[in-house]
Amino acid sequence: MTPPATPAIEFRGVSKRYPFFTLDDLSFRLEPGQIMGFVGPNGAGKSTTLRILMALVRQDSGEVEVLGFRMPDEQVEAKWNVGYVSEEMRLFGGATLDWHMGFVRSIFPGGWDDRYGDRLLRRFHLHREQRAKGVSRGEQVKAALLLALARKPRLLVLDEPTAGLDPVARQEVLGELMEILKDEERSILFSSNNTLDVEQISDQITFLDRGRIVESGDKEAFLERWRRLCLELPEAVALPELPGVVDVARSGNIAVVTARSFDDDLPAVYRRAGAVVREVQRMTLEEIFVATVMHNRKERGE
Repeated sequence: MTPPATPAIEFRGVSKRYPFFTLDDLSFRLEPGQIMGFVGPNGAGKSTTLRILMALVRQDSGEVEVLGFRMPDEQVEAKWNVGYVSEEMRLFGGATLDWHMGFVRSIFPGGWDDRYGDRLLRRFHLHREQRAKGVSRGEQVKAALLLALARKPRLLVLDEPTAGLDPVARQEVLGELMEILKDEERSILFSSNNTLDVEQISDQITFLDRGRIVESGDKEAFLERWRRLCLELPEAVALPELPGVVDVARSGNIAVVTARSFDDDLPAVYRRAGAVVREVQRMTLEEIFVATVMHNRKERGE
């Protein structure tokens, strides 16, 4: 019997407290060869989570493992196989991209792939002699990704990598990340508040809000079980309260129902209550995220 693969990332009950913010009891895991979209509004705790993951901040409680290594105690061993790109990272202004590539190659002499680095230069329309101080925001991001990708780490950790990019640059970056998935041993944690990017490339989704995980699971399962129903019914008719329905918005004789556990019986239940089901709509990941966050805040009385 083959033993289970070591998770690329595992958080178990991780908490971090600040004077005005608490990261509260986070537990999730990322399997080898998968992309997890880590989604949350600004201030949700995404960057704090990634800093803990990279041992830039120490958690107050709980356990973190990266590629089987305990963090922060075994961070040196783990980081040999982790590429990290954050929107806060900056290149050395006076140095060329070629100098940066040589610098990273000198730190990871056994991992740097020159042919792959050259391919990324062409794909991202970058040039070795470009100096960092003269490049655009999009070129900065693509250069940082090149430096992380060309040494082919087993785990890539990306903190808002497409923030501020134009649509063409975003697609170039996302396309390269999707290429990485052809290697079933490499994993990506992709933190963003752009649900369109996350929906495009992710296998797994984790929703974070106000320091708590509110949902985590398979992306296709999310998209399959959430639905929005448009109903028509007399104003005097009350709709039954049903499990899995997170919101009912009524205006006159029209009701819009948001369900997080849709099945084929749900429209029939509303028909028996006297409603006409005008439409059943699939929901985008952004709509699901907003509905999930708002429902959980309501449940917690926030």
